[in-house]
Amino acid sequence: MKDPQTKYPQPSFDTKLQEEPGIESKMNPLPDYGENTYKGSDKLKDKVVIITGGDSGIGRAVAYAFAIEGAKVVISYLNEHKDAEEMAEVIRSKKGKVFSIDGDIREEKHCQQIIDKTIEEYGQVDVIVNNAAFQMARESIQDISAEEWDKTFKTNIYAPFYLCKAAEKHLAPGSSIINTTSVNAYAPSDNLVPYAATKGAIKNFTASMAQLWAEKGIWVNAVASGPIWTPLIPATMSAEKVKNFGKKTPFGRPGQPAELAPAYVMLACEDSSYKSGATIEITGGRYTL
Repeated sequence: MKDPQTKYPQPSFDTKLQEEPGIESKMNPLPDYGENTYKGSDKLKDKVVIITGGDSGIGRAVAYAFAIEGAKVVISYLNEHKDAEEMAEVIRSKKGKVFSIDGDIREEKHCQQIIDKTIEEYGQVDVIVNNAAFQMARESIQDISAEEWDKTFKTNIYAPFYLCKAAEKHLAPGSSIINTTSVNAYAPSDNLVPYAATKGAIKNFTASMAQLWAEKGIWVNAVASGPIWTPLIPATMSAEKVKNFGKKTPFGRPGQPAELAPAYVMLACEDSSYKSGATIEITGGRYTL
């Protein structure tokens, strides 16, 4: 076992700020997606999985782990074509099956298209990972435009609703929905007001849907992440916050996407057959009371 405090890079970080949504290849240090360490055991063999934001960040680590576990993966992404193609090539190099769909999940029509194209390609949908998110750090509520507020809510909470609604008729008993919430659902940051609000909403959406779909045999759970080193960070935060990102956690560093992927695998496979409405917190020791 390795010391969790020193297992991965600790701040301060020297990485350039970017335009959102951020490009992985421009980060320093690069995120760890588990592509050299994750070992599968066919826990998701022949399952069909849709992952929003699967081109980078947490979504990329999850997409890789699912593919290694035998799943057929559908990567939904906005417009980061280089990252998406690189992720797809990594999966194909491991003999995995994958295809990508670009477009804006804020639009209900596009979410319907994701489901339709998945059914056309693979004939089924078994797991949906609602992972894509938008945030911008702002020091004053006066700096948050109505457009930014709408974008945050439509990306983070409207899209999961759209996808669940579009997929419902295709989901058989034993299907799984996994939503990505945040430590901000418990301890909201004062500079992430819209984002924190959506993450609280996602947690409640998870609990409500778990009850609503229990009679269908579909389980609905969430993963609450702490500060995770993804392209979203240098694309949405100030230079000072990026430099010291994750430093205030008990482990003294941000988490890596690879450290979250196993939780998503567990929530997608038969290991979680009696788990629904739950949230798994992976926060580097930050409390979630």
